[in-house]
Amino acid sequence: MEVVTILLYSLSSPVLSSPLPLSSLLPLPSLFSPYLLSSPLLSSPLLSSSPLLSSPLLSSPLLSSPLLSSPLLSSPLLSPPTSSHLLSSLLSLPPLFSSPLLSSPLLSSPLLSSPLLSSLLPPTSSHLLSSLLPLPPLLSQPKGELDQVGETGESGEYNVYSTFQSHEPDFDYLKSLEIEEKINKIRWLPQQNAAHFLLSTNDKTIKLWKVSERDKQPEGYNLKDEEGRVKDISTVTSLQVPVLRPTDLMVEVRPRRVFSNGHTYHVNSISVNSDGETYLSADDLRINMWHLGITDRSFNIVDIKPANMEELTEVITAAEFHPHHCHLFVYSSSKGSLRLCDMRASALCDRHTKLFEEPEDPGSRSFFSEIVSSVSDVKFSHNGRYLLTRDYLTAKVWDLHMEKGPVETYQVHDYLRTKLCSLYENDCIFDKFECVWNSSDSVIMTGAYNSFFRMFDRETGRGVTLEAWRETSKPRAVLRTRRIYTGGKRRRGDVGVDSLDFTKKILHMAWHPEENIIAIASTNNLYIFQDRVSPDTQGPDLGSDTI
Repeated sequence: MEVVTILLYSLSSPVLSSPLPLSSLLPLPSLFSPYLLSSPLLSSPLLSSSPLLSSPLLSSPLLSSPLLSSPLLSSPLLSPPTSSHLLSSLLSLPPLFSSPLLSSPLLSSPLLSSPLLSSLLPPTSSHLLSSLLPLPPLLSQPKGELDQVGETGESGEYNVYSTFQSHEPDFDYLKSLEIEEKINKIRWLPQQNAAHFLLSTNDKTIKLWKVSERDKQPEGYNLKDEEGRVKDISTVTSLQVPVLRPTDLMVEVRPRRVFSNGHTYHVNSISVNSDGETYLSADDLRINMWHLGITDRSFNIVDIKPANMEELTEVITAAEFHPHHCHLFVYSSSKGSLRLCDMRASALCDRHTKLFEEPEDPGSRSFFSEIVSSVSDVKFSHNGRYLLTRDYLTAKVWDLHMEKGPVETYQVHDYLRTKLCSLYENDCIFDKFECVWNSSDSVIMTGAYNSFFRMFDRETGRGVTLEAWRETSKPRAVLRTRRIYTGGKRRRGDVGVDSLDFTKKILHMAWHPEENIIAIASTNNLYIFQDRVSPDTQGPDLGSDTI
């Protein structure tokens, strides 16, 4: 029996103000859609410096009435909807909730539950965390409310919104192979209604999940009792109209489709098509296209498996659909090449439409050349004109109209070129780093070691190294730049190459499609950073509030 529990990552740091030295880097675009900080309790004017607290009403002699002696916990005001069995609580309540103000008998007063005050409070509203990683929208409150909520906390830590198990360990008896439950990719589908849908995959099986919220439940069935059991029809003497009653917020996560038996090798990529009906999945040698409504068959669109496996020279490392044209997709290989395919030309796209590769310098070839040139990630720009790829040492931007080589090359950590031998021995050389665009395609971002990540401004070509660590997880903390010492005069705070921690690697990240928000996954932490741009200036507002 399948256990329905998915793990949406713990936001172990707050959204921070990050004064990046590249003013053009930010508007850090957006990473998830608007949904995390939407607890009705936190959005209450009572807890956001509402005039209610300074009202003369609260100094009235009525407040000394014995009516105020009821327990705090029995107050409807302090009983926000709790998450159901499928999720952990939405937010860790900040220190504000341990304030003497909230332990006062005042809050249990009938006065605070009067119609007058309830008219001042906002209606209960709950929103859904849309993703984490590539994660769609995540912060769906108005900006002013988000700033107020951020100011109430000091620890800057948030708990997971929802948890459910996507996959479980399995065993392939035919090949005597154990299949891990580890999730390789998550992709969100375009939202069509109030519910959200996502695809998740492990090495072999892809699942479609529906994530929805419910804060009402039907009551007054004619043929069912209160516990849901069917009544004896002979006992029904009258009819009534069922009604919806408010109830505690429940987040339901259900598997809607299971797409299995489509891949012989490990799935490394999934990508949703712009038509909203199909998606592709890629393993080392094949790419399949699926219809979201059909689970028992897929269509093979790329197959590079040779008749004799000894003749195999490269494997597929990543694949993605074009953001606007549903007939175009691209896939990368372990040799560093990109192939753009058009499904209008042929049903089986073994013959590519365009081949993008950079000529190799014979003089610089070494034992590690093919390993470090393997493309670990490929992303179309939002306008569909460019491709962003990441290999071990560099990030490259390719123009779809220019096949002979990349138009831009950025050195991510070229200082590791002399350390390839030791990186090969500890297997770090096989790490697969992701890369992302900002919303305007003017800045790219990718990960590195020692909890560092890099940003590059495409207009100026300048790059900056930033660090995601626990010290920057405090509200209003500054996201500081770092410098790797490779020679010459050493500055204070420089980090030597030999002192880098290769266990602290940033492989996964996302950038909000609209807002100045980025998410960085480092070890078991998820960091969310924001840089607010002042409306009066083009540069970042260093004194901005934090979420």
